[in-house]
Amino acid sequence: MKILIADDDLTARTILTGILKKWDYEVVAAQDGLAAWEIMEQPDCPLLIILDWMMPGLDGLELIRRLRAKFSWQPPYIILLTSKNEKGDILSGLETGANDYIKKPFDSEELYARIRVGQRTIDLQTSLYESQQNLAHLAAHDPLTGILNRRAILEQLSKELARIQRLGGRDQDDDGLSVGFFDIDHFKHINDHYSHQVGDEVLRGLVEILSSQMRAYDSFGRLGGDEFLVIAPGLDVSKRKNFFERLKTTIASSGIKTSAGDLSVTVSMGVTHVSPENNIDQVLDSADTTMYRAKRDGGNSIVYTE
Repeated sequence: MKILIADDDLTARTILTGILKKWDYEVVAAQDGLAAWEIMEQPDCPLLIILDWMMPGLDGLELIRRLRAKFSWQPPYIILLTSKNEKGDILSGLETGANDYIKKPFDSEELYARIRVGQRTIDLQTSLYESQQNLAHLAAHDPLTGILNRRAILEQLSKELARIQRLGGRDQDDDGLSVGFFDIDHFKHINDHYSHQVGDEVLRGLVEILSSQMRAYDSFGRLGGDEFLVIAPGLDVSKRKNFFERLKTTIASSGIKTSAGDLSVTVSMGVTHVSPENNIDQVLDSADTTMYRAKRDGGNSIVYTE
């Protein structure tokens, strides 16, 4: 575990560093509050800090205020090291945001015990943070395919619509927004003839194929069943055809490995070019209508709106 020591007294800093290293902690030392703040602005900063109260430039309390304002997730555990003995001073330090305090001169065993409390607290915070991140991921992603689920992809579409409505066509570097709605041709036959397990394997294989074709700023989600939505910003009417035709061709030419052997599938897709005047219902209705026109054309095809 990495621990930051911030103390302007070289002797105290050296002694404390030696003690912590003896206990197998990785130590980062700062000679004052400003140096400690610079360390805490780095991506891999320590999560436990032993902080002297009185330091030049930036004292311990002001540094605590900055740290509490900066870290909303996984805040550092702060032990305030102080020679102040007044109860009011100690309460002031704790109310500012210190998690614990220890008086100078400190007892090594007491310091170790307080560090262990801090370490357990950090471990609990980390576990809680990871659990929250996992829950947030599960809430936004389809459990079968791992891509955005219906709610999340429609939220992303709302954000993209708000963006182009805000710009109102003023951004010359932005060629607009295209939305593709598609499903797998004859997917019911796959489920009925092979099994729903094979159908799931086809869905996962299709997602794997398409995910490799998406640009970093495209969004791709499953609306439900075998229906998917692709949100592709930055495509004018001419560019969108190359993009979506490439997706369709890649799917048709790629075999999907399943427990029933390699299967080939095709898709029918409706693509609409979004204008700032459109709302989400209009976009989805347009894409849905053109997708069904593509299916009536025999599948493995794309119909575009003007």
